[in-house]
Amino acid sequence: MKPRHHLYLDDALTEELDRLARKPGSSKSGIVADALHAYLARGAGKEADAILKARLDRFGGTVARIERNQEVLLETLALFVRWQLTVTAPLPESEQAAARAAGEARFQSFIEQLSRRLAAGRGVGRELAKRLEDDAGAGLAEAAR
Repeated sequence: MKPRHHLYLDDALTEELDRLARKPGSSKSGIVADALHAYLARGAGKEADAILKARLDRFGGTVARIERNQEVLLETLALFVRWQLTVTAPLPESEQAAARAAGEARFQSFIEQLSRRLAAGRGVGRELAKRLEDDAGAGLAEAAR
């Protein structure tokens, strides 16, 4: 005994299937089975694999760019922190309160500027990544000469 399947087809496809099944010696089940056999025989699985592979390749490229940009940003931050800690002299106790207040004001200004840039779509990370791509492209062009 063959298993029973319930399929939902749109109206146009249903009309076409009904028209084909009216021919002598034809049945809807036979037509659908033949069509499915033909579809699978011509490599339907390979078609799906090719489509998925292309999408996964694009995702892989995107993830690689994100990882590279994140690494650049992390290294930039680390270099800045190291530089800042190296060049900033310790303050005497009497000046620390004023320095904290000035630091808080500067930090607030930094946050406001960062918010404006991100809202405008002009992130520093994007600029840095673009410059790196431009520099890499220029380096490849020079190497080709």
